[in-house]
Amino acid sequence: MPFTSLTFLCVSSYFKGAKFLSACKEAGCTIYLLTSKAMADKPWPHDAIDEVFYMEETEWDMSSIVSNVAHLMRQQRIDRIVAMDDIDLEKAAILRENFRIPGIGQTTARYFRDRLAMRMKAAEAGINVPSFCALFTDKVVHHYTQTVSPPWILKPRTESSAGTKKIHSIDELWNILNGLEDMRHNYILEQFKPGDTYYVDTLVMGGKIVFDWYNRNLSNPVEDAYKGTLFRSVTVPFQSKAEKSLKRLNNQIIKAFGIRNSAIHSEIVQAKEDEQFYFVETSARVGGAYIAEMIEAASGINLWQEWANIEIASARSFDYKLPEVKNMYSGLLLSLSHNEHLDTTSFADSEIIWKINDPHHIGFVLQSPVRDRILELLESYTDRIFRDYHHTAPV
Repeated sequence: MPFTSLTFLCVSSYFKGAKFLSACKEAGCTIYLLTSKAMADKPWPHDAIDEVFYMEETEWDMSSIVSNVAHLMRQQRIDRIVAMDDIDLEKAAILRENFRIPGIGQTTARYFRDRLAMRMKAAEAGINVPSFCALFTDKVVHHYTQTVSPPWILKPRTESSAGTKKIHSIDELWNILNGLEDMRHNYILEQFKPGDTYYVDTLVMGGKIVFDWYNRNLSNPVEDAYKGTLFRSVTVPFQSKAEKSLKRLNNQIIKAFGIRNSAIHSEIVQAKEDEQFYFVETSARVGGAYIAEMIEAASGINLWQEWANIEIASARSFDYKLPEVKNMYSGLLLSLSHNEHLDTTSFADSEIIWKINDPHHIGFVLQSPVRDRILELLESYTDRIFRDYHHTAPV
């Protein structure tokens, strides 16, 4: 097939997706990056970027962005617009709609950004979802509290889950709702389902799954958030009952949400009360918190790079072939640290293949053909880190 030159506009409010940018450049694409001025000093792969456009404001003015992109497009055709993070999904959708560029439009973007929209979409498709309630109408909320037993979780519809609150009574709920005043409609209420949390990462091309990977979070993100627990995760056992159940549910999610070409990161919980798997939320992106590095350690697949290859293959109408997948087990441990920079040479097990080097953090990505060895090391490191390094910070 003849080589087709492509131009990508990548939208990223935060520093991420360096491998995506590099993979596009290696394929001969022109790369424009739109990011925040606050990200200017981050180690972007500038040799892979043709031009960077910085936004000065914390809240981006979309009308200004549309005008500036229109000006850019007078001289340079843009073939694809890619949102690198959740917060950028709607921005990219608005740009695609304005300039009729293929990809996720504003309606589909809501399913991957708005927690109310995604739950409604999942429920309509017959996917297990914890009982939820929009907060628009007092009578509806009252009926929900009379028919669905607490505890409940109050979640922001589009903002970070850091605003999540666990609520144990009707009086507590109404006190919080009254305090939200005119912002109440920006939240949803959901029944809390204690259980095991799983992260599902998927690559989709033409609406079909080309790669999927399953990790279990070793603590519950709602129960343990901001209480000093380390983030720990491990690969789900291959061919296990859990992996097979997660695969079935993931297939339902991908089919129901109608996305064509993307990386997808979803959260699923297996409830203790009935051992059923429930959809929690999904997003059109690569998982954060070093989950991508953990998956690459186990599978050999770099999600950012392969997402870029999928976008390029789709734009050029080429076939896409996933690289060979290896089946190792991996683990991830991440914690805040009281020191900005740490000496971690005492952590010297051969299973450590990568040490997280962020200021005020300590963490490791582990790899082994034996899952029990990963679990053993995660447990050992947890005790050491709590004793010698661990730090908590206010939300």
